[in-house]
Amino acid sequence: MIEISVVVPSYNEAANIPQNLERMAAALTITGQSFEILGVDDGSTDDTADKIKAYAAEDPRIRYVGYRINAGRGKAIRTGIKAARGKYILTIDCDLSYSEEYLTVMYRLLKDNPEVDFVIGSPYMHDGGTEDVPFKRLMISKLGNIILSSAMRGKIKTLTGILRGYKAEVVKRLDLESDKKEIHLEILSKALASGFVPLEFPAVLRSRKKGKSKFRFKATALSHLVFSFFERPSLLFGLAGFLLIAAGLGIGAYMIYLWQIAALNPNRPLMTLMVLLFVSGLQVILFGFLGTQMVGLRKEVYKLQNHQHKIEEMIESSNPRSYDAPVCGKNDGVIIQDEHAIKKTTVDHN
Repeated sequence: MIEISVVVPSYNEAANIPQNLERMAAALTITGQSFEILGVDDGSTDDTADKIKAYAAEDPRIRYVGYRINAGRGKAIRTGIKAARGKYILTIDCDLSYSEEYLTVMYRLLKDNPEVDFVIGSPYMHDGGTEDVPFKRLMISKLGNIILSSAMRGKIKTLTGILRGYKAEVVKRLDLESDKKEIHLEILSKALASGFVPLEFPAVLRSRKKGKSKFRFKATALSHLVFSFFERPSLLFGLAGFLLIAAGLGIGAYMIYLWQIAALNPNRPLMTLMVLLFVSGLQVILFGFLGTQMVGLRKEVYKLQNHQHKIEEMIESSNPRSYDAPVCGKNDGVIIQDEHAIKKTTVDHN
């Protein structure tokens, strides 16, 4: 069985392949363990797919996985996780904005800490850092992670990064759906709700040297804000409700002031407005409470799903298959290719 699988989502990364795949392979070789690197082509419009295939033809530890239409990082990561055969699954950017050395760090952390289910590289914790990252992007990222961290009760400092490592049985149990960058948030939310144990470690994030950044502020910021409110509805409804009540209190205080100076006009609808603000504020807060209860129920569903997956794995392990799964095939438009397995199969049949 393969020990380590590395999922590398790639979209128009021809400038970084194959040299970065070589760097990853060199770093993983140091571990002395068997490994595979899955170059997942997310419907690139350049020759990214051809370069991954060419490198895979020369190195049996490299596998090409891909599809023709660009869908987003989320689908690329989900596709890579599904195709991974390793005991531990690591994810990293193709541009190596996080050094390839962190692959061995994540493997060691997972291997040496059996109580830990997944690890997260963080530039925002003590001893972490950033280098040459544009100031605007850095500030947006920091602010976004602060908001998201508060939505998840402040357990983790960096929630949006790709530098992660998982035990395969952990991440494969999660029913993932996201196609875009919110995949990182979805994995984290469902993993924590299922009771899996995280470990965050310091990492240094560097600006990419080659290729064009895929960061899109508006789309990313909107999706992350929506997720934070979805994860903790009290953030939105609670704040809105208290603001409405505060406005009602302000009007009430103003009415008392007018009454004291004998200037209160009974024909003005101030009293009606004050009551409406109070009632609206209380209703919005109650909506937040109901939303929080729904989130709690959703997390209980995740726990039940995790328990169901455990039972299914126990049943499957007691009834092992008598054959090996094919190495090359198509599934939902995804092409998984192992050049060396294809050559060997052709020779055997001839």
